[in-house]
Amino acid sequence: MIDPWTASGKVGRRLAIAGALWAVCLSGTGSAAEECVPKEPSDYRMADFRAPVPCTLAGATVVSAEALRLRIERESPLLVDVLPSPRRPQGLPAGTPWLAPVRLNIPGTVWLPNTGFGELPVEEENYLRANLERLTRGDRSRSIVFYCLADCWMSWNAARRALAWGYTSVIWYPDGTDAWEAAGLPLEESFPTPRSKGE
Repeated sequence: MIDPWTASGKVGRRLAIAGALWAVCLSGTGSAAEECVPKEPSDYRMADFRAPVPCTLAGATVVSAEALRLRIERESPLLVDVLPSPRRPQGLPAGTPWLAPVRLNIPGTVWLPNTGFGELPVEEENYLRANLERLTRGDRSRSIVFYCLADCWMSWNAARRALAWGYTSVIWYPDGTDAWEAAGLPLEESFPTPRSKGE
């Protein structure tokens, strides 16, 4: 089976096996990344999504768990998780019970799954764009925090995309829920944001 974190290929195929992706997402060390990549790539990350991420994102503010905690207390930024949503594994025999894993997020987070790939299908791009517009009420200066897990390029991609769309207060939290949980900070069960017609 193709591992969508490491294999390149058509976006549709990566999305079709998001159930496998979810399992791989959660198979990391469970702690914040110890090292980061000094130099940013010149474009979106297209493969190997679970790997050391850059130390920076040009145009964005990069924060630690503690810095994010303080921002949440002082500013109430919009929190966006882009971790892919779990889907029933392919090949599971008909009638076999399957319970989707629970996603625990920073309280108040909006979960916009599958929006952190380097190349987005039109429906995923529309879903991300429409929800950012709705949640910020069209205010491109509203502070938006993008995150996922530690060593997750999907949050970097999503934050970079928001910058390209003209959002001016983009915050990237590269250590994600791994570091948040390790710091003893609260998490709550999260659910994907429903899609409206046309998304």
